[in-house]
Amino acid sequence: MESNKIKQIIESILFSTGREVTIKELSACLEISEENVINAVENLKLEYDQENRGIEIIKVNNAYQMCSRKENYEYICQIIDKRNKPNLSQAALETLAIIAYNSKITRAEIESIRGVNSDGTIYKLLDYNLIEEAGKLDAPGRPTMYKTTNNFLKLFGYANLEELPELPRYKLDENRQIVIDDIIEENNKEINDGKPEAPMPEREEAN
Repeated sequence: MESNKIKQIIESILFSTGREVTIKELSACLEISEENVINAVENLKLEYDQENRGIEIIKVNNAYQMCSRKENYEYICQIIDKRNKPNLSQAALETLAIIAYNSKITRAEIESIRGVNSDGTIYKLLDYNLIEEAGKLDAPGRPTMYKTTNNFLKLFGYANLEELPELPRYKLDENRQIVIDDIIEENNKEINDGKPEAPMPEREEAN
């Protein structure tokens, strides 16, 4: 099959489905290798960019989706959707960041990091479909674990969680959890050295 025909078919599929289509699905449908699928999509993306088109193709984990360019959001919403983007408070952003950097984390672990009750914030993030349940922890009470969704990646413009900025100050333990003792020790060291303590984000009032 010619490369132009492959691109044409992929473009039609992405336009028609209106959802994320995995590389594996495209490969099976066109009966070509996944490498050829990736090359075709990357060529399409390049063409859209060069022509400054109003649509683009984004990658979300191992899938592609066609969407409008985010720069045109304010005009599009006037026609098809008058809802605003999720209104995320400082507390919601803080909780979302903790979950993004600590996949499969429980509510209790989130609260141990934040120091406040986070039930309301978690419910809001679930409602916005920015996080989802990631199974049950094998521990007493079988607490629910949480992880970010593909909607989170699309909202913040990441192809996958590996693109998240590195944490410059805090390290993670073997379970990819932020090491709290190290944060406290580092803050104390800054105070003892006479350096100003880094500003902390606004906290929710504990229930």
